Amino acid sequence: MERSEINIHRIKEVRNIFLIVLGFLAFGALGGGIVLIISPSGELMGLPLSEFKNMPFDSFLIPGIILFAVLGIIPALLIIALLKKTKCKLAEKTNIFNDMHWAWTYSIYVAFALIGWIHIELIFLEGTVHWLQTFYMFYAILIIILALLPQMRYLYKRNNNIRMQ
Repeated sequence: MERSEINIHRIKEVRNIFLIVLGFLAFGALGGGIVLIISPSGELMGLPLSEFKNMPFDSFLIPGIILFAVLGIIPALLIIALLKKTKCKLAEKTNIFNDMHWAWTYSIYVAFALIGWIHIELIFLEGTVHWLQTFYMFYAILIIILALLPQMRYLYKRNNNIRMQ
């Protein structure tokens, strides 16, 4: 983006939408993870273990912990990192987009983790698809599309010191 094309208001709008989308994912995964941890039988969710074929777990405890951590805590922390543009040497080591802030890259990683989560669910359900799986698959695509918008790429370009309130 050229300096003359910069519209700070538009950048802020796109960034806020992106943060809300990540927040919704975090909120849902934290809630779903907690329910699966509290009720590893799936009873509280109305999710019988018998529907999941060849699942390597005897309960939903481990999937609940993974859901809570990977799709809940990580996006919640990313929201803070994206707002503050915090530095993290460890995260930078796995940032495949060297010209971008690590938190921007990790938001894309989270979208792919969500796609992977849904695919694994579908494998264990052996073809049974619930509307939520379709919703979250498109949701992951939405995260990627929003991250790739020019406003987001401009804002999170490394060495770009723009700070938004």
